[in-house]
Amino acid sequence: MVVGMSIMIYNTLTRKVELFEPFEKHIVKMYVCGPTVYDYNHLGHGRTYVLFDAFKRYLVLRGYHVKHIVNITDIDDKIINRSKEEGRSWRNIADEYTKDYLGVLSKLNIQVDLHPRVTDHIKEIIDFIQLLIDKGYAYVAPSGSVYFDVDKYPDYGALSGRKDKQLWSQEPEFVSEKKNPYDFALWKAAKPGEPWWDSPWGKGRPGWHIECSVMSTRYLGKQFDIHGGGTDLIFPHHENERAQSEAALGVKPWVKYWMHVGMFTIKGNKMSKSLGNIIPLREAFKKWRPEAIRLFYLSLHYRKPQDFTEEGINQAEALYERLVATINLLNKLSREATDYHKLNDKDLDILEKLFSTREKFHKSLSNDFNTANALAAVRELTNIVFKYIQYNPKYTLVAKAYNLLREYNVVLGVLDKYFEKTSEELRTLVDELLQIIVKVRKELRKNKNYSLADFIRSELEKKGIKLLDKGLETSWIIQR
Repeated sequence: MVVGMSIMIYNTLTRKVELFEPFEKHIVKMYVCGPTVYDYNHLGHGRTYVLFDAFKRYLVLRGYHVKHIVNITDIDDKIINRSKEEGRSWRNIADEYTKDYLGVLSKLNIQVDLHPRVTDHIKEIIDFIQLLIDKGYAYVAPSGSVYFDVDKYPDYGALSGRKDKQLWSQEPEFVSEKKNPYDFALWKAAKPGEPWWDSPWGKGRPGWHIECSVMSTRYLGKQFDIHGGGTDLIFPHHENERAQSEAALGVKPWVKYWMHVGMFTIKGNKMSKSLGNIIPLREAFKKWRPEAIRLFYLSLHYRKPQDFTEEGINQAEALYERLVATINLLNKLSREATDYHKLNDKDLDILEKLFSTREKFHKSLSNDFNTANALAAVRELTNIVFKYIQYNPKYTLVAKAYNLLREYNVVLGVLDKYFEKTSEELRTLVDELLQIIVKVRKELRKNKNYSLADFIRSELEKKGIKLLDKGLETSWIIQR
């Protein structure tokens, strides 16, 4: 816990950096728009996943309990079109790429509390749409499609900054049956050969925007703290979500903080099939470590556009190798560390340098989650370890550096296996030593040297290790 350091965060809605104060004091409810599962996840997707995961990790480090929900859109025009192109089931398409998405999260060390899928929430979506109709915010077209009446929501355009109605037009192919060209679909009437579900308005399927309103509020409540995604989702997706949710639920704000991750580009161009510059994450993992990719995403402030370069990812690889070398060195020094009782002036100066990296780390992340500056603090820690502590392995300094690196890794998420490995190695070592002791004791008993065998049993029991003899064979229980 960092005493007295407030968290500030940029709110897309107000266009200001604001003091972060969740609706409930110690609980943060966060919803992030997830993938439409019609293709493999690429490097651009990964940036959003990692940055919101890291932000959640920082909130946890600061003492919050975070509820983290990410949806999976498993029915959509893109999925249906892919199904038609490949001549296979839309469900098969959705399942295949959902598996790819979950595999990406595993590789990037991302954990999400729940991944609700649209097709598991059709009833809730229908009920939500009916509520909008009953309140006069939505209407049923002759085709059986249902549209949100944008003119009924006076604050439309505030999130995206689009105040001119001429900038609101969407879904032009259905404009003939809308009241206004900028009204958007809540429910799409079924077309021949497309998947459908029964509804009060006829067979059809949900529109894109309604699903997130329904699933977020189902699992986080009528109001929640953070809604996130890429900047490309601000309009129309998040604008429409906000309008229909505040209209249906009668709350304002529906979401307290809107957070958006900057565009991910390659040579200044957005990743797209037409440009042939998409790099699927499953291919990227073959060339670069997932940990390095994660660090690469964290190397720039989340709101800035990030351009992918080989140089950038190679720098991230070098940082990861530096971090691994640091934890390995600290593990070695911890076995050699001496002098528990006194620090000289030079030691105190080093200790102060260590504490200063912590202050910089937390100040950076508390100031609109500036991961670039936080990584600079992490690099300073590694420099202190190699420049000073390596040649002056005082126990206090080694332990402090180790604990700071563990703390920073709560957010970075790239050294977990090394911290876990330390515990596993100790357990393995204890197990191997006990096997040796048991073998020696077995030989003592064979030679009827019972007094020494009993002495070993007694001394181990004082340490919380109970030996269980059965004939000449022995097992053990660690009791503490």
